[in-house]
Formats: sequence, C-alpha cells, structure tokens
Amino acid sequence: MAAPWRSLRLVAPIWNRSTRGIHHLGGAVDPESNQKKRRTMLQYLSDYFYDVESLRGYFLQNEMVKVHQKNRSFAYLGETYGPNNAGAFFILKQGGAVKFRDKEWIRPDKYGHFPQEFWNFSEVPVEAVDASDCAINYEGLENLYLLKELQSLSLQRCPHVDDWCLSRLYPLADSLQELSLAGCPRISERGLGCLYHLQNLRWLDISDLPSVSNPGLTQILVEEMLPNCNVVGLNLAEGLKLGPEEQPRDTDRPVPA
Repeated sequence: MAAPWRSLRLVAPIWNRSTRGIHHLGGAVDPESNQKKRRTMLQYLSDYFYDVESLRGYFLQNEMVKVHQKNRSFAYLGETYGPNNAGAFFILKQGGAVKFRDKEWIRPDKYGHFPQEFWNFSEVPVEAVDASDCAINYEGLENLYLLKELQSLSLQRCPHVDDWCLSRLYPLADSLQELSLAGCPRISERGLGCLYHLQNLRWLDISDLPSVSNPGLTQILVEEMLPNCNVVGLNLAEGLKLGPEEQPRDTDRPVPA
C-alpha cells in the first residue's frame, strides 16, 4: 500500500492543472454572451431615444394646443363691448400692448394682468398695436380685422408669424401705415411679396429675417413694390453677389507686366 504522502504528490499536479483549467475557463470570452449584451444595449438605446422622441412630440403637441387656444376668435366680444375692445382684449391676452386714440399705451404687467379701463373705450378706435414676442399666428390675425382704424402694427420676433400670415394682412390695407416684421424667423422673401396689398404703408421694418436668402435684392424688390414706403432694416450690399468681372480691384497691388 502506497504511503499517504505519495498519493498527495500524485494528486497535486492533477488538481493544479484542473484549477488552472478552471481559471482559464472563467476568463474565456463567450461570443453568445457578448451578442446578448450588444442586443440588450441596442434595445436600451432604441427604447431610450424612442421615449425621448415621444416625449418631445408630446410637449410639441401640447405647445401647439396652447398656441391654438391663444389664437381663438374673440369676435363674439364685439357684439357686447365693440370691435375695438374685442381686438384689444385679444392682444392684451397675448401679452402685447394697445394704444387707443388720444390714450396712453395699455400693456399687461409681468403677471399678465392689465387695467380693465379699456372696456370703457368702446367708441374709441385702436390706432396702434405692439404684439412683439407674442404667440400670434395665422388664425389669430383674424382678430386684428376688428381694428378698422389700425395705423401701426409691430410683429417683431413673433415665432409663429410666417409667409402665410403676411398674406392675411390685406384687410388692414386701408388704414395701416407702419409695420414692423423685424426678427421674425419664419418670414422669407416669398411672404414679403404679399405686402404689395399694403399700398398705404409709409414705414416698413424687415431687419433680421434669417429666412430671407438675399437681403439686399429683397429690399430693392420691396422698395419697388411699395414706392411710397420707407423700407428699413436690410443692408443693400448684403447678399448682392458680383460676378468675377464686377469684383472690385485692389488698386494698391501692382499690376503684373
């Protein structure tokens, strides 16, 4: 019978080899496991971005509902309080300001509250509206038709005023003399072409219109379209591209022989 210690010596190498094998097996890469992890990560990213896009769509839809609500018609108020008060109320609810003839400007405070005294001006026409930065859109412009003697209108930096909106300004042509469209991001030269109806305009601001591709040429065309109007805001030299033969020559550089 072999001694116990000799058996241990015979078993030890086998045990050591087996443990090394165990360690090697533990560190081996399982391709199937990696594929599962990859699929899991891709699914996670897909779900994540789908959720983000869905959330973005929800907020966008919710915002559009609010804009639609703000631009509902207030013409029904004209039956009780007069058309000028109805139009003024629409602008004040938007956060804009109105000026009745021979009266001070009326505008809401930072909480959206505004004086109610204008309800007493049912027989006084509104002559100026400042709707700068308001959420007024194509539908809401209909409320301005109530202001038959409106002379000045500012739509500066209105995010929803676009080319279609300009096509709806023609009912104001008889009275409107001043119009500011400065900073409206969605107005292009196509929309400015709709202003030819407003032949009584005396002052027009079309500065800072990022959707206008050729500001200099656009101003020239608008000035020809409205010859009695002072058009301001665009740089005549901006956007006018010169051909190679029209480029200014550098007279300081010597002409090669």
